[in-house]
Amino acid sequence: MQPQTAAAPAEGKPLIEPSTVDHPLYDSVVEACRSVYDPEIPVNIYDLGLIYTITIDDANEVTIRMSLTAPGCPVAGEMPGWVADAVNAIPGVRQVDVHMTFDPPWGMDMMSDEARLELGFI
Repeated sequence: MQPQTAAAPAEGKPLIEPSTVDHPLYDSVVEACRSVYDPEIPVNIYDLGLIYTITIDDANEVTIRMSLTAPGCPVAGEMPGWVADAVNAIPGVRQVDVHMTFDPPWGMDMMSDEARLELGFI
């Protein structure tokens, strides 16, 4: 029997935590994320698959876990602020925290069909 490495996720545990899709503000948060674009790619960051998780608690505090197409992205320091500004503009949102992660790393398979079509991949 081989020992399991500490980095391996528990069996059945998703690599990306689920979002709070049943919260009344969820659709507005998604649309706000869709208003943010990576300056080098003509597709919004939500459809690119860069928004991993959106959680919204009962106090309307939003936490967003996101990634970038590459760790060396030139706007890495600015993108979380753009997302926070877009979501903070939604009436009823009390607070926004944006956390950057590269686990799991972003891949082209995370893009929506619309993004793939826009970029000529389908």
